Amino acid sequence: MSAERMRPGPPGARPATPLLAALVVLGLLALLGGCQDQGRDGGRARPTEHARSPATGQFPFTGLSAKPAPVLAVKIDNASQARPQTGLGAADIVYVEQVEGGLSRMLAVFSSRLPTEVGPVRSARESDLDLLRQFGRPALAYSGVQSRLRSTVEAAPLYPLPPATAPRAYIRGTEHPAPHNLYVRPETALRLAPHASDASDIGFRFGAAPPGGEPRKRQSVRYPSAGFTFTWSAAAKRWLVAMDGTPARTTDGGRLGAATVVVQHTTVRPSRFHDVLGSVTPFTETVGSGKAVVLRDGKAYETRWSRPGAGGGTTFTTTDGDRMTFAPGTVWVVFTAR
Repeated sequence: MSAERMRPGPPGARPATPLLAALVVLGLLALLGGCQDQGRDGGRARPTEHARSPATGQFPFTGLSAKPAPVLAVKIDNASQARPQTGLGAADIVYVEQVEGGLSRMLAVFSSRLPTEVGPVRSARESDLDLLRQFGRPALAYSGVQSRLRSTVEAAPLYPLPPATAPRAYIRGTEHPAPHNLYVRPETALRLAPHASDASDIGFRFGAAPPGGEPRKRQSVRYPSAGFTFTWSAAAKRWLVAMDGTPARTTDGGRLGAATVVVQHTTVRPSRFHDVLGSVTPFTETVGSGKAVVLRDGKAYETRWSRPGAGGGTTFTTTDGDRMTFAPGTVWVVFTAR
């Protein structure tokens, strides 16, 4: 803060006395001091939301060091015919959700690292739209969408990038049969979304593990027709992923793993959509609150999650009411019915 330069008084004005000048100077010093001490109490910072935000230079999705970069979400196929996937190991965040027939699909979020190819890519779901709003206006790569949902996707605050819109960003592979052979090139896709939002705070906090926690070697999540198991590896310092009882690998990065796994209990209800076989599409509610188990460093922490609105991120708190800290690195969030 700077004081405006003193202007000369009008003709005939009396000069300021020394006492008056001294009082003016003291007033300015007090004002400046108040600006510098704003937000402090006895020399200690007040616990504002800004004070709890990710540290400077800390990437908000992983807690690692990385520069801000645009966000690309990719809808990933997880049928047995689609495995092993490509590029999934480079994701900052992997969301797992239930789809028709009790199967699962993933929504992988990329920003700090971009692999050459990602896939197989499959169709988007209504649940993805609420989930993606916390990222501002990200780019979304997907193979297509039900005709009744298309206008909703196109009106959402994101850059929709299906093959029809971005044909040069996609290729067909030969390792899997169609339709499990569509892959996206992230760099090409992001060139078609020049104003996609950079990564920003979505509620994750990273740092040393909080006190407590229950030692745990393994955690499983079951859907009607799919299953995930996360096994702690002290040697690798991460949770190794298995899908349907088989170790999950990628074609380009080896064994899949995560520094932190969040098992988020939420409402999974029928939506107004269904697939070509007539199976109802589940809708996973990511706005609201509930219980979650956070896995990090070989321990499980009982937590609460809260996301009041789709435009904001998700807050995770411990049983003591403190913010739950994640281990720096890739985060997997697995949604499961409460």
